[in-house]
Amino acid sequence: MNILPLFFIGAICFIVIKSLSECFQGKVANHTHFPFAEKRFSLEIFYMLLLTYSIVIIGFGLIYFVLSFEGVILVEGDDARSVGIVGSFIHSIYFSGVTLLTIGYGDITPVGIGRFIALIEALIGYVLPTAFVLRLVHHSYDQSRD
Repeated sequence: MNILPLFFIGAICFIVIKSLSECFQGKVANHTHFPFAEKRFSLEIFYMLLLTYSIVIIGFGLIYFVLSFEGVILVEGDDARSVGIVGSFIHSIYFSGVTLLTIGYGDITPVGIGRFIALIEALIGYVLPTAFVLRLVHHSYDQSRD
Protein backbone atom coordinates (compact mmCIF):
# COMPACT_ATOMS: atom_id res chain seq x y z
CA MET A 1 0.00 0.00 0.00
CA ASN A 2 1.27 3.43 -0.93
CA ILE A 3 2.04 6.03 1.77
CA LEU A 4 -0.16 8.72 0.19
CA PRO A 5 -3.48 6.89 0.74
CA LEU A 6 -2.46 6.19 4.34
CA PHE A 7 -1.76 9.90 4.84
CA PHE A 8 -5.18 10.85 3.47
CA ILE A 9 -6.93 8.21 5.58
CA GLY A 10 -5.07 9.43 8.68
CA ALA A 11 -6.02 13.06 8.02
CA ILE A 12 -9.66 12.12 7.41
CA CYS A 13 -9.77 10.01 10.58
CA PHE A 14 -8.32 12.92 12.57
CA ILE A 15 -11.03 15.30 11.31
CA VAL A 16 -13.83 12.79 11.96
CA ILE A 17 -12.55 11.98 15.47
CA LYS A 18 -12.11 15.69 16.28
CA SER A 19 -15.67 16.42 15.13
CA LEU A 20 -17.09 13.53 17.14
CA SER A 21 -15.16 14.46 20.27
CA GLU A 22 -16.41 18.05 20.10
CA CYS A 23 -19.97 16.77 19.71
CA PHE A 24 -19.66 14.38 22.67
CA GLN A 25 -17.88 16.94 24.86
CA GLY A 26 -20.43 19.59 23.99
CA LYS A 27 -18.06 22.32 22.91
CA VAL A 28 -20.51 24.93 21.68
CA ALA A 29 -20.10 28.64 21.27
CA ASN A 30 -20.95 31.22 23.91
CA HIS A 31 -24.74 31.26 24.39
CA THR A 32 -24.94 35.01 25.01
CA HIS A 33 -24.25 35.76 21.34
CA PHE A 34 -26.77 33.25 20.00
CA PRO A 35 -30.31 34.66 19.68
CA PHE A 36 -32.11 31.32 20.26
CA ALA A 37 -30.30 30.35 23.47
CA GLU A 38 -33.38 30.92 25.67
CA LYS A 39 -35.49 28.26 23.96
CA ARG A 40 -35.63 24.62 25.03
CA PHE A 41 -34.75 23.48 21.51
CA SER A 42 -31.27 24.65 20.74
CA LEU A 43 -30.66 25.41 17.09
CA GLU A 44 -26.98 25.65 17.93
CA ILE A 45 -26.88 22.04 19.11
CA PHE A 46 -28.99 20.96 16.14
CA TYR A 47 -26.55 22.61 13.74
CA MET A 48 -23.67 20.98 15.60
CA LEU A 49 -25.33 17.57 15.11
CA LEU A 50 -26.03 18.26 11.43
CA LEU A 51 -22.43 19.31 10.89
CA THR A 52 -21.13 16.29 12.80
CA TYR A 53 -23.25 13.90 10.71
CA SER A 54 -22.08 15.60 7.51
CA ILE A 55 -18.42 15.39 8.53
CA VAL A 56 -18.73 11.71 9.47
CA ILE A 57 -20.57 10.80 6.24
CA ILE A 58 -18.10 12.68 4.05
CA GLY A 59 -15.12 11.48 6.09
CA PHE A 60 -16.01 7.80 5.90
CA GLY A 61 -17.03 8.26 2.26
CA LEU A 62 -13.58 9.64 1.52
CA ILE A 63 -11.98 6.72 3.37
CA TYR A 64 -13.92 4.25 1.19
CA PHE A 65 -13.01 6.33 -1.88
CA VAL A 66 -9.28 6.41 -1.07
CA LEU A 67 -9.28 2.69 -0.32
CA SER A 68 -11.02 2.01 -3.64
CA PHE A 69 -7.77 3.00 -5.40
CA GLU A 70 -6.05 0.09 -3.66
CA GLY A 71 -8.62 -2.47 -4.79
CA VAL A 72 -12.33 -3.22 -4.79
CA ILE A 73 -13.77 -2.05 -1.47
CA LEU A 74 -17.50 -1.74 -2.32
CA VAL A 75 -19.41 -4.27 -4.42
CA GLU A 76 -22.74 -3.32 -5.99
CA GLY A 77 -25.12 -6.25 -6.19
CA ASP A 78 -23.23 -9.51 -6.62
CA ASP A 79 -20.58 -8.37 -9.06
CA ALA A 80 -17.49 -6.25 -8.71
CA ARG A 81 -18.00 -4.09 -11.76
CA SER A 82 -15.59 -1.33 -12.48
CA VAL A 83 -16.85 2.24 -12.22
CA GLY A 84 -15.01 5.45 -12.96
CA ILE A 85 -13.63 7.88 -10.41
CA VAL A 86 -16.85 9.89 -10.20
CA GLY A 87 -18.91 6.71 -9.88
CA SER A 88 -16.61 5.41 -7.17
CA PHE A 89 -16.89 8.71 -5.27
CA ILE A 90 -20.69 8.70 -5.51
CA HIS A 91 -20.87 5.06 -4.39
CA SER A 92 -18.56 5.80 -1.47
CA ILE A 93 -20.54 8.80 -0.20
CA TYR A 94 -23.86 7.00 -0.74
CA PHE A 95 -22.68 3.88 1.08
CA SER A 96 -21.31 6.00 3.92
CA GLY A 97 -24.58 7.88 4.35
CA VAL A 98 -26.71 4.74 4.22
CA THR A 99 -24.42 2.94 6.66
CA LEU A 100 -24.38 5.81 9.16
CA LEU A 101 -28.07 6.68 9.00
CA THR A 102 -29.78 3.30 8.51
CA ILE A 103 -27.15 0.64 9.24
CA GLY A 104 -27.10 -0.41 5.62
CA TYR A 105 -29.49 -0.83 2.72
CA GLY A 106 -27.90 -3.87 1.09
CA ASP A 107 -27.46 -2.67 -2.47
CA ILE A 108 -23.75 -1.97 -1.95
CA THR A 109 -21.66 -4.35 0.15
CA PRO A 110 -18.20 -3.74 1.58
CA VAL A 111 -15.50 -6.37 1.19
CA GLY A 112 -12.21 -6.87 2.97
CA ILE A 113 -11.20 -4.08 5.33
CA GLY A 114 -14.32 -2.17 4.25
CA ARG A 115 -16.44 -4.45 6.46
CA PHE A 116 -14.55 -3.39 9.57
CA ILE A 117 -14.71 0.28 8.58
CA ALA A 118 -18.47 -0.02 7.93
CA LEU A 119 -18.90 -1.64 11.34
CA ILE A 120 -17.19 1.31 13.03
CA GLU A 121 -19.32 3.77 11.06
CA ALA A 122 -22.52 1.89 11.94
CA LEU A 123 -21.56 1.99 15.62
CA ILE A 124 -21.05 5.75 15.40
CA GLY A 125 -24.43 6.07 13.67
CA TYR A 126 -26.01 4.09 16.49
CA VAL A 127 -24.41 6.10 19.33
CA LEU A 128 -24.60 9.61 17.87
CA PRO A 129 -28.37 10.16 18.38
CA THR A 130 -28.01 9.14 22.03
CA ALA A 131 -25.20 11.63 22.49
CA PHE A 132 -27.38 14.29 20.86
CA VAL A 133 -30.29 13.63 23.22
CA LEU A 134 -28.00 13.65 26.24
CA ARG A 135 -26.49 16.92 25.05
CA LEU A 136 -29.97 18.45 24.70
CA VAL A 137 -30.96 17.29 28.19
CA HIS A 138 -27.75 18.70 29.63
CA HIS A 139 -28.29 21.98 27.74
CA SER A 140 -31.89 22.23 28.99
CA TYR A 141 -30.76 21.52 32.55
CA ASP A 142 -28.13 24.26 32.33
CA GLN A 143 -30.73 26.69 30.93
CA SER A 144 -33.16 25.95 33.77
CA ARG A 145 -30.49 26.53 36.41
CA ASP A 146 -29.62 30.00 35.06
